[in-house]
Amino acid sequence: MLWFLVLHIVALLFWGGCLLYLPALIVSTGPRATIFADQPDPFDSIARFVFTRIATPAGLLAIIAGTLVFLTDLSVNIWLIVKLSLVAVLVMVHSLLGLLILRAEANNAKPLRIWCGLLGVCAGLLLVGILWLVLAKPAIPLPS
Repeated sequence: MLWFLVLHIVALLFWGGCLLYLPALIVSTGPRATIFADQPDPFDSIARFVFTRIATPAGLLAIIAGTLVFLTDLSVNIWLIVKLSLVAVLVMVHSLLGLLILRAEANNAKPLRIWCGLLGVCAGLLLVGILWLVLAKPAIPLPS
């Protein structure tokens, strides 16, 4: 179980770092900023590279390793259910960042800064909330 936990934490660090970095990367780089200067494909931006090759595999690895930790530990608490709900919202933020990359590549960048800022703040708050829940493991009372 310890290896699954280490893998989960490392993958979550990479995923969280990418989710915090991607909004700034989407705003700062347009569709012309390609990975290699001699590449003719305008849809191969640095933001897309980070999203598809780093953030998405790290997110999938974090979720799979976290599931394996849960399956080996077999403990279900209210804080864990709240944490999993926050992770589900974090997956939605991840998907919305992918949509913003597509929008930036299509040159529809007018309200892009606002959405990128909003998603960056949401990702940061969600990551802080998840970290707090894991470290504090608060006793959340059930509604009666």
